Order: sequence, then structure tokens, then C-alpha cells
Amino acid sequence: MLAVALAPDGGPGYNNGMAELPNEIIFAVEEAPEGGFVARALGHSIFTEADDLAALREAVRDALRCHFDENERPKLIRLHLVREEVFAA
Repeated sequence: MLAVALAPDGGPGYNNGMAELPNEIIFAVEEAPEGGFVARALGHSIFTEADDLAALREAVRDALRCHFDENERPKLIRLHLVREEVFAA
């Protein structure tokens, strides 16, 4: 999965040569083998886990508060739920 942030003019997210702060951060969420869920941020070194999705949302918010300063924190969080299923043909 590739996510590209574009500026309103359709170009990359730059403003006079300066990178804009991200408005959105995407987490790939998978079911953990031992139960619960794990979430990894795409493009950032952020990882968290929780027993259920409600707790995971709070854990993601907490991880962002630890990783970013308040004025740099993304405004939107996207959880991309990934589920792998294998079955006989």
C-alpha cells in the first residue's frame, strides 16, 4: 500500500520548498497471533498493541502523543485493517 500526500495544486506536500506537517497518519492493523491487535505506522517508527479495537484506538493516540510534539501531531488517524485468510481451494 502506498499513500502519497498531495498539495492542493496536485503536487507533493511542499510549501515554498518546506515540507508541510502531515495531516494524516496511517497505521496497518493486524490481528496478533496471541490475540488482540497490533498497529504499525507507515513511514514512522511507531508500534502499539491492544486487546480490542477500542483499546487500540486509545493506544494509537497515546503513541502519537509520545512520538510527536503537540503542534506536529497529525490531525487524522487512519487504521487500515489487514486480515489474512487462507482456505482450501
